[in-house]
Amino acid sequence: MYAIVSTGGKQYKVATDDVITVEKIEGEVGSKVELPVLFLNDGKKIVTDPAKLAKAKVTAEILEQFKGEKQLVYKFHKRKRYHRLKGHRQQLTKVKITKVQATSRAAAKKTTKVEEPEAPVAE
Repeated sequence: MYAIVSTGGKQYKVATDDVITVEKIEGEVGSKVELPVLFLNDGKKIVTDPAKLAKAKVTAEILEQFKGEKQLVYKFHKRKRYHRLKGHRQQLTKVKITKVQATSRAAAKKTTKVEEPEAPVAE
């Protein structure tokens, strides 16, 4: 089973036990986060219906918060004596996908109702 999730304006194909690097997600190392699901494939059927995907859940654990490699930005205008050099390091988060679920357990519990016995009527 795999899913396509969205975070940081990008989409990632994930399965259980995958480790991916994404743009920074707020949270402490070791905390759990839920990622929004856009597409789900369980090997037999493909789910793209937004109503069903609202029940789907991808849970990830934050492994590390770090900075990426330096990217250089160089601006230059020829014959004008203009040049600028800047660097940028993106804040990144390394996450491990712990669970890909087609339906959430809470939604499954809400749909099953337990009938309560009627109280005896006093005469």
